[in-house]
Amino acid sequence: MTTAPLRVAIVIGSTREGRLAPTVGSWFTQQAATHAPDTHFDVIDLADLELPDAHPGWGHQHTPNQAELAARVDAADAFVIVTPEYNHSFPAHLKHFIDLHRSEWKAKPVGFVSYGGVAGGLRAVEQLRLVFAELHCATVRDGVSFHKAHAGLFAEDGAAHDEDGASGAAKVMLDQLHWWARALRTARAEHPYG
Repeated sequence: MTTAPLRVAIVIGSTREGRLAPTVGSWFTQQAATHAPDTHFDVIDLADLELPDAHPGWGHQHTPNQAELAARVDAADAFVIVTPEYNHSFPAHLKHFIDLHRSEWKAKPVGFVSYGGVAGGLRAVEQLRLVFAELHCATVRDGVSFHKAHAGLFAEDGAAHDEDGASGAAKVMLDQLHWWARALRTARAEHPYG
């Protein structure tokens, strides 16, 4: 039986000027294309979006731009969140983006690529796991973490200096994400999530 390719949304979670997020996101997107060539990737860079000030509320309609973004989130079978760590947490714009959607997240897996100082963004990831649990998502155990990312960890061409280790971590995370994505897509099709 042939199944449709998985759709994975890669969310670039930082919008700050001078951010490292595009470099990390581009590196991961290249890794994902290498390790999962049969997958469709949709890169959602929050810096490219004009997010509304507030959730449209229950019973209200999305604006056309909101509806298009909600459709992209809804179409995804899985997500990878690329996030820095700001003050032991994740960016406010990322939380706002997450909160603009609800049913679109349900019963889907989430993986993480984080970066930061000594902690490598892991404190941001731990908090995001709590947020996504509330949204009925399954977060995968393994992730990719770049410690001291601003200290020349990436070459000018975007390659990570610890390419083998980082690439290996990306493959492990993608393997877990794909397992969960296929299992949950089948489950949602056979028995819609409540």
